[in-house]
Amino acid sequence: MNRRSFLKTSAGVAALAGTSTVSSSVLSSDTMPSSTLRVNDPETQKRIKSNKNIQKAREAALEILKPSRKELEHGLELHANSVVVESYGFAPRCALDGNKIRAAIEANASPLELKDLKEDMHKTRCVTDPTERQEFMDAFEASGVTCILQNAGAEGQAISRLIKRLAYFTYVTDMMRDFIFKAVTPDDIVAAKKQNKHCLYLSGNGVPLPQDWVSVEEELRYVRIFFQLGIRMMHLTYNRRNMIGDGCAEPANGGLSDFGRAVVAEMNRVGVIVDVAHCGWQTSLEAAQVSERPIVASHTVCGALNSHIRSKPDNVIRAIAEKDGLIGICCIPCFLGGKADVGVMLDHIDYAVKTFGVDHVAIGTDVAYSSRSMAQENKKIPRTPKSRNRWAGLWPEGSRVWAPKKILTMAWTNWPLFTVGLVQRGYSDSDIQKILGGNVLRVARAVLS
Repeated sequence: MNRRSFLKTSAGVAALAGTSTVSSSVLSSDTMPSSTLRVNDPETQKRIKSNKNIQKAREAALEILKPSRKELEHGLELHANSVVVESYGFAPRCALDGNKIRAAIEANASPLELKDLKEDMHKTRCVTDPTERQEFMDAFEASGVTCILQNAGAEGQAISRLIKRLAYFTYVTDMMRDFIFKAVTPDDIVAAKKQNKHCLYLSGNGVPLPQDWVSVEEELRYVRIFFQLGIRMMHLTYNRRNMIGDGCAEPANGGLSDFGRAVVAEMNRVGVIVDVAHCGWQTSLEAAQVSERPIVASHTVCGALNSHIRSKPDNVIRAIAEKDGLIGICCIPCFLGGKADVGVMLDHIDYAVKTFGVDHVAIGTDVAYSSRSMAQENKKIPRTPKSRNRWAGLWPEGSRVWAPKKILTMAWTNWPLFTVGLVQRGYSDSDIQKILGGNVLRVARAVLS
């Protein structure tokens, strides 16, 4: 949104407010900009206003934040004019086609077939279904997010698993390139903003390994191949122990293996960002110590505020900062601790900035917008037998407690309100823009160089 268009809408905010504190009814339609000019389209405005999920989430956040008119206007304008880069997240999720899933079940599709079919639909129906496509685009416009470091690799090292999710997002960005495209350099992200478009900078949730264990060099050869396919960031571990190191859910906290050190060196050489978000604390610390490039914990929280297995303690964050890396604060209530709403999320940002410096903090929500048709389509699907816990889901007891109502205040389409919250807390515009995307761009450039 350009400044002139924005000021028209901000004047509307002031007129509606009538008091020094803005009520939740103020953010209705054209008062919430996105990063593109398309949000000025009256039809888009109308659809966003009529989307009860988006409006309910805004109202929930505003009840917590209670911004003044000045704070709201300034925050929304700043968000609209910034390159907003999420350090880890998900593009909006589409609803399943319940009838097709039911037909597959009746045809005795295997559990793996059903899993692949469901994931494909969640990720790609924005291409094939006009209704899902429109809601996908509207959610992006409402969020004002320029680029997501997108989860584009299933959790683990198996190449056959990783390639599936990468294919889904390659397909989406190929087929919707007038709206969203695959960024392969940080400059592509900046260009997306200038072109009033969006983009995905792809991340794999694991390091692709053939797992033949013939030699270190042979095991590492797919790191470059996946880089050539567009992957720009990889998790070293995903919760559990692997040959690289211990994940966050391993009580032993064993650290980085010798092979893990070779993995970090190869990622540095190729130009892939090392992500320790799901690593154990010792693995995270040692990865930061041995890496020659900046590393990230792309979606985590501050352990000093809530010592959860998915948090990072001060010594780990400091080691990441000393390598000129960053941590992305996420929006998962059980990780954040306390009452765990948008205010608590901002508390974690505050702590990280004050303790380690504003250059080392970003936002990686780890949450996604879901289609309004999701529940309706799910009702069409027959119940299937309950499966055992998946390997990556073997968390310590009590460490995964979900709170949907609290997540609501941190909904993905509430990104503009995260910026408003930072304005409320007294950050300068330049520092806010670092948190919104500048720091991610800096790290991406340093690693890719």
